[in-house]
Amino acid sequence: MTPRINISAGELFELIRPAALILSALISTWVFASARRRFPFYVALLWAVATLLFLPIVLPLYVIAVLIWRRSESRSHLRWPIIMPLIYAAAVLGGTLFYLRQERRGVDAHLAQAAYAKVRGNHREAIAQYQAALVESDDPHIHKLLAIELSAMNYWTEALGEFRLAQRGGEPDDLMLVHIAGLLNVLNQPNQARLEYERFLTSSMCTQQLPDERCELARKRLAVGVN
Repeated sequence: MTPRINISAGELFELIRPAALILSALISTWVFASARRRFPFYVALLWAVATLLFLPIVLPLYVIAVLIWRRSESRSHLRWPIIMPLIYAAAVLGGTLFYLRQERRGVDAHLAQAAYAKVRGNHREAIAQYQAALVESDDPHIHKLLAIELSAMNYWTEALGEFRLAQRGGEPDDLMLVHIAGLLNVLNQPNQARLEYERFLTSSMCTQQLPDERCELARKRLAVGVN
């Protein structure tokens, strides 16, 4: 059986974003070095900066511009053709690394590190990073993520507390009701678990035209008894 990685799209984005920023800086440097052989300095600089900021859009446009406007030989007489790209690369990469270093001290940094820990299956590290993020920002979504990791480590009581905090904070995820019901059942509170399953069955996930498959599972749990 292939293990499932419990990671959201937002967490995956935070995981790959540093590499994407560095890649953008490197491609921007290449565009600057290439454009200097074809266009005036200020035009080459504009191409490079635009590529850095809007890589998926500008890079194809630059390639098209190069294919249409071939002036590669006309500016081959440039003095010190390597110096300016090296200076540009040092400035852009230095700025990117400084930004990433400063960013690692905030909430987003802790969320990114938690996502990376989850990919590696390191629940303890993910828990530590979510707790650190909550010190920075008391966010209900982070409480929910922390609760899921605590539940994975069999910290039932702590996980239930975090889910309740997420609920009180306004986290809109209806699936929390299923998680809470399961925790209450494990903690030998079947009556409370039944109430949570019933609440889940009245949520938007289960009352829409094509309900989630977990709704049917909740109905079965109620039909046979929560225990």
